[in-house]
Amino acid sequence: MTETVYTDISRFSELDIYLFKKGSHYRLFDKLGSHPMHREGMPGTYFAVWAPNAEAVSVIGDFNAWDTSSHPLACRPDGSGIWEGFLPRVEAGTVYKYHIISAMSEYRMDKADPFARLWEVPPQTGTRVWSPRYTWQDQAWMDKRSKHNALDAPMSIYEVHLGSWARRPDGEFLSYQEVAESLGRYVREMGFTHVEFLPLMEHPFYGSWGYQCLGFFAPSSRYGTPEDFMALIDHLHSLDIGVILDWVPSHFPNDGNGLAYFDGTHLFEHADPRQGFHPEWKSCIFNYSRNEVRSFLISSALYWLETFHVDGLRVDAVASMLYLDYGREDGEWIPNKYGGRENLPAIDFIRTLNQELYTNFPDIQIIAEESTSWPMVTRPPYAGGLGFGLKWNMGWMHDSLEYMAQDPIYRRYHQNKLTFALWYAFTENFLLPLSHDEVVYGKGSLLGKMPGDQWQQFANLRLLFGYMYTFPGKKLVFMGGEFGQRQEWYHEEPLHWELLEHESHSALRTWMRDLNHLYRREPGLHSAELESAGFEWADFSDWENSVISYLRMDREHNEQLLVVCNFTPVPREDYRLGVTRAGTWDEIANSDALEYGGSGMGNLGLVESEPIAAHGRSHSLSLTLPPLAMVVLKHRTSSGESAHTW
Repeated sequence: MTETVYTDISRFSELDIYLFKKGSHYRLFDKLGSHPMHREGMPGTYFAVWAPNAEAVSVIGDFNAWDTSSHPLACRPDGSGIWEGFLPRVEAGTVYKYHIISAMSEYRMDKADPFARLWEVPPQTGTRVWSPRYTWQDQAWMDKRSKHNALDAPMSIYEVHLGSWARRPDGEFLSYQEVAESLGRYVREMGFTHVEFLPLMEHPFYGSWGYQCLGFFAPSSRYGTPEDFMALIDHLHSLDIGVILDWVPSHFPNDGNGLAYFDGTHLFEHADPRQGFHPEWKSCIFNYSRNEVRSFLISSALYWLETFHVDGLRVDAVASMLYLDYGREDGEWIPNKYGGRENLPAIDFIRTLNQELYTNFPDIQIIAEESTSWPMVTRPPYAGGLGFGLKWNMGWMHDSLEYMAQDPIYRRYHQNKLTFALWYAFTENFLLPLSHDEVVYGKGSLLGKMPGDQWQQFANLRLLFGYMYTFPGKKLVFMGGEFGQRQEWYHEEPLHWELLEHESHSALRTWMRDLNHLYRREPGLHSAELESAGFEWADFSDWENSVISYLRMDREHNEQLLVVCNFTPVPREDYRLGVTRAGTWDEIANSDALEYGGSGMGNLGLVESEPIAAHGRSHSLSLTLPPLAMVVLKHRTSSGESAHTW
């Protein structure tokens, strides 16, 4: 039985349709999807869905016993391919799908709403009528957010998979609201500046960690409602903690109820599998040359930034978007119109995306997970760049972990693994990641990668973290690494917090906490970390002893820090190192301190320079280098008096 569906009501203007067809309507979340509203005082919901190759579309759900004939939508006569209608008495919380009959074949399918704000809890696949309502309390944060996200500000990111950071005693997930207080307290105590969540957009398969997303406008209902997620972000903002979301515009799963083959045609994805199917991830690739798809994706990004007050997005798998042959063998991909392997529509999409996001929100950061040598990833589109704010430095990560995995006796032959990154360190705005990708699929935990006995493993990991925090680039550490979880990450169980009952793990976490505070406190470690002027080698050539040393500078305050890393278990007494400034150098960090689980060797708090030439400098320091450790010394200046530069 067909019930009344009012088609004399629409949220679309002629301008909306024009922009939609052109591919420059970036607020589609205001138009498409389900929207509770009133028609002449009658409560109900307006529905709109893009299905240009459908013969018929109807709304089905519990409210009509999933009858595909009772609530048909009407196709707009303007060629937009949008079907719409107002259904009386269908209110917030109602579960629904679209039943689509294709005009191109005998295909008919029940599809989830691509623009739904809330989904059923997986494994259920329905979408819910929802219009988030929340009163934000974070204006103080939003007013100063630009300072926290600036390129000269410290950015230390704690990467979190929400479903396995912690769980209830019965093993069930913590909700957004339940995790807010404990996560916020922990991150603040540890000194991280930002939290980055692995994708929380709704995803049918929990084991994908969120990277096989279908709900591009809905936070996962596994942990609560959109309002609950807003409350989590609001709470983190109240503690001066920024929030970054992983976002995946590169591919989507081919689940029958999702975006794939949406209206009986390859609407969101390319039809040719050489362009539209990812062989490694077994997922569909967006068709970036289709205007409506570009609007869909950019609208999604803007939605999270606007509606959820998110402070940045980390864009996953950018390399897979840039290259037509990514993950493919010869003959499995189609060259571009010039015969090359660059994906020209995707490049144009990325530039438009970043330009639009930064135009609307200039105080955010858009971060590229890009693993190749593509040039100018973090340079503006008007200069030929892709327009990202930051890029993961995958080269630094691979080289550093490969070096640290070596037995210290062989590290002398691999010194270039530590020094090579400086050749390109300032060609992009880099972020140094020790992410989830490095502790899964048999790679072992960070602690497990370190050689030697238990003491040496912890010393090596402290040294790695110290090297990372004093090397140019923003920082990211995946949860569990900060206290040395020994087992690699497994998404089906919480972190092994019980390890903190052991002194070695607790001491490592203390070191990480103090590193975060050191990084935030010392302008020399962050204010010019993306500029060559903020770094100078003291000595990179001591490969025989596996020692590297470098200066970190802050031009505004005229401060200098000296970082010395000893990558062997051999203590070194009277290690002479040339310095650019005479006077007192205070030892402000030492990874070998007893409180961090070290042996307690060091420089008794300070070292006075001597007029003995070394490394091309007229003054030098005689240092004690602890085993498998890093020390940081800061040149002391009188209050208000500039230090003398030699």
